[in-house]
Amino acid sequence: MRELDYPFDADLLIKRKVKLRKQLLADNGTAFVDKRIAILGGSTTNEIKNMLELFLLNCGIRPSFYESEYNRYYEDGMFDNPLLSEFSPEIIYIHTTSHNIQYWPSPSDTPESIDEKLSSEYSGFADLWDHLAERYKCPIIQNNFELPEYRLLGNQDACMLQGRTNYVTRLNDLVYRYAASHDNFYIHDINYESAAYGLDKWYDPVYWFMYKYAMALNAIPYTSYGVSLIIKSLLGKNKKVLALDLDNTLWGGVIGDDGVENIEIGQETPVAQMYTAFQKYVKDQKQIGTLLTVISKNDEDIARSGFLRPDSWLKTDDFILFKANWEPKDRNLINEADDLGLLPDSFVFVDDNPAEREIVRQSIPNAAVPEITTPEHYIRTLDRSGYFEVTTLSSDDIHRNDMYKANAERKKYKREFTDYRDYLLSLDMKGEILPFSPIYLARIVQLTNKSNQFNLTTRRYTQTEIEQIASSDDHITLYGKLEDRFGDNGVVSVVIGSIKGDSLHIDLWLMSCRVLKRDMEYAMMDELVGACKNKAISSIYGYYYPTPKNSMVKDFYGLQGFDKISEDEDGNSVWRLDISSDRRPKNSVIKVNSIEEE
Repeated sequence: MRELDYPFDADLLIKRKVKLRKQLLADNGTAFVDKRIAILGGSTTNEIKNMLELFLLNCGIRPSFYESEYNRYYEDGMFDNPLLSEFSPEIIYIHTTSHNIQYWPSPSDTPESIDEKLSSEYSGFADLWDHLAERYKCPIIQNNFELPEYRLLGNQDACMLQGRTNYVTRLNDLVYRYAASHDNFYIHDINYESAAYGLDKWYDPVYWFMYKYAMALNAIPYTSYGVSLIIKSLLGKNKKVLALDLDNTLWGGVIGDDGVENIEIGQETPVAQMYTAFQKYVKDQKQIGTLLTVISKNDEDIARSGFLRPDSWLKTDDFILFKANWEPKDRNLINEADDLGLLPDSFVFVDDNPAEREIVRQSIPNAAVPEITTPEHYIRTLDRSGYFEVTTLSSDDIHRNDMYKANAERKKYKREFTDYRDYLLSLDMKGEILPFSPIYLARIVQLTNKSNQFNLTTRRYTQTEIEQIASSDDHITLYGKLEDRFGDNGVVSVVIGSIKGDSLHIDLWLMSCRVLKRDMEYAMMDELVGACKNKAISSIYGYYYPTPKNSMVKDFYGLQGFDKISEDEDGNSVWRLDISSDRRPKNSVIKVNSIEEE
């Protein structure tokens, strides 16, 4: 829904929230992910909840809420709470602000007494976080603290220990250290939000004294939007690809008309500097795993020449795919998605031309199409939109562009073969398929929450849940890594099964689409069967639950030799494999868990 895309009209959202909610819930084309979210507030949170619901519905998440009473966040979270326990939250959001700081420093305090106050303040929150994590074992989102409304010590408030500004900065630092050392704990940065919004507007005394809202009413949608970005990232709703136009998007001017020597890039003019800054930002996106592609109406040789300029920050090898032709851009985007093995809704399409943007919006409704205006605002629009919100940053994220580039090389190499099995054998594939290991747990959690296409049940897991499963004797777990002559794909497949008597029930089976048609699924099944036999398991039960995105695996179990034993009217099916008799391995092209000879 366009009204909920950044930059949004906060006043309009507040006025039309009921109507917008009805429209979002009535969208029958959306398959919602249901989540129970507890909001523990240090101030009035009702409007925050309303706005958060809109933003989550807009990205396919249907929340139900537990909301604490005003300023009961500590009591609700720290002490026995039958209502919260019965609600059984899957995500907890603690909405506290600088209004909830109890032990402020005063000008007469000594450094030692200020340190004691700071320690007491932080300890109260840390005890709460520890208790919630132990009790509910779910992700916790915690606001940091915005700068104080006033500075008693003026400019020196920032550096003197007695200053409130200094105190908030030190308290935030302690909060960040906690986040760095605790999994499943995430910071919602209202300190940045309030600065971007403007502290004078953020601190509207009327809303605090009259309604106990910790911020101005029109600032609330920005806070709720920020929380929604974290939640959608945790649930694998991030975008993956930044598809970029060229002329007047990555450089100023039209390269085909103006010539490569006359496009605006570099440092010579203010406009050229704007485009250079944007190119730098785009290139930095690669460092968090964003895939970069080009979609431009241009002759390819002419388009590529723009990146040969020494003052171009981006080069052609920064892009996974480069489509410069005269085809419609929506068709090029669909073709790129097919080339990458991704869905078109994984894309963010960036183009200065409003007509091109509208065509893509109409033909590919779930692709993101930001409303960019002038080049000096390109970075802000993309950055504040939060398409690629980071909640974890793994080695696989950092090297994702290299992995997809290697896939492109594999496709070129495949054309040299007429026999597909010969091609697979020539890749010299090596698989590592083993029970979950602590070193890969973060990546496993990431995959469970991001993989949608090759995912039989689309169950989602938190870090804590994965850790518990990994240490459980009642489960069989496997992760699969795959490398070949072109590079290492990292962890690409995950299996979780529950042991019940002499049967294994597969709760989760997923695989990254970047290793499709490489027989990795057969290698995983062979290892799973072996693990089951070691535990005297005679039958494996598999489950397929259809979604709008996972139709590619509807026949997965049949191809693996399972018998379908039931299917309901919605397409949910149950399959069974008898492994009590000898089963011949199906993988013959991947060397699994091989030890290199010295």
